[in-house]
Amino acid sequence: MSVRQGMLALLAEQPMHAYQLRQQFEHRTGGTWPLNMGQVSTTLDRLVRDGLVEPLAEQGDEPAFYRATATGRDELARWWATPVERTSPARDELSIKLALAVTAPGVDVTALVQAQRTETMRALVDLTRLKADIPAAGPAPDDLAWSLVLDNLVFAAEAEVRWLNHVEARVARAVRTAGVAPASTETRTEAHR
Repeated sequence: MSVRQGMLALLAEQPMHAYQLRQQFEHRTGGTWPLNMGQVSTTLDRLVRDGLVEPLAEQGDEPAFYRATATGRDELARWWATPVERTSPARDELSIKLALAVTAPGVDVTALVQAQRTETMRALVDLTRLKADIPAAGPAPDDLAWSLVLDNLVFAAEAEVRWLNHVEARVARAVRTAGVAPASTETRTEAHR
C-alpha cells in the first residue's frame, strides 16, 4: 500500500493530526507496515506541497490537524479506480538472495532454501494462529481490514513455500545437468584433438 495514498484516504474520511494518522494507518493494516513519525511528517509535507492536503488552523497547544482538499479527493478517487500495476516488481530480498546465491561460488543453495522454507513455514504457522482468532462468523467490521491483510500474508507465505520447492527442484536439476556437462565437454575436447 502506498503510504502517501493511504494517508490521503484517511484524511479524506476526517481531519487528523500526524500521530492519529500513524495510529490509524497501523490499526487498519494490523500493524503489518509500521510507520515512523518522520515518515508521516515527510509524507504530510509532500501532500501539502502537492495541494492534496491542507493544514487546519492550529488551536492552542493542540497538534496541527490536516484534511484532504478537493484536489486530494479527486486524486484519491483516481487511486481507488486504478488497478495496481504489476509491471515493475518490488524488490524482494529473498529473490535477490537466491538469484545471487545460485551464481556465487561456495554457497550451499540447498541449505539456504531449506533454512528459508523452515522460516517461512514458522511464519505461516504464526499467521494461521492469528487467523484462528477471527470469529467463525467472520470479522467484525473494524477487523475486516486486518483480516484481509492477514489473508494476503497467508497466501504470500503459501506461495513462497511453493516457490522455494520449485527453486530446490530447479537447483537439483541444474546440479545434475552440470555434473554431466563437464564430462561431455572433456569428451568433445578430446575428440577435437
